[in-house]
Amino acid sequence: MTAVKIILDVLLVISSLFLILTILMHKGRGGGLSDMFGGGFSSTAGSSGVAERNLNRITIGTLVVWVTVIVLIGILTKFA
Repeated sequence: MTAVKIILDVLLVISSLFLILTILMHKGRGGGLSDMFGGGFSSTAGSSGVAERNLNRITIGTLVVWVTVIVLIGILTKFA
C-alpha cells in the first residue's frame, strides 16, 4: 500500500507543477485589476487560435489527472 501512496504522491507533485505551468501559459483575457483603472485594452479578446485551444485541452486533461490523484489519495488515507 505504501508503494501506491508514494506513486500517487509523486504523480500529485508532477501534475500540480504541470497544472501551474499550463495555467500560467494562457494569455490574459482582461477584466482584471488593470481594466478597472482603464489600463487594459485588448482587441483580440474574443479570438482563440489553435494553440490556445490545444493549451485549454492540455490544461483540462491535467486538471482531471490532478483531481483523480487527490481523490485516490483521500480514499487510500481513509481506508488505510
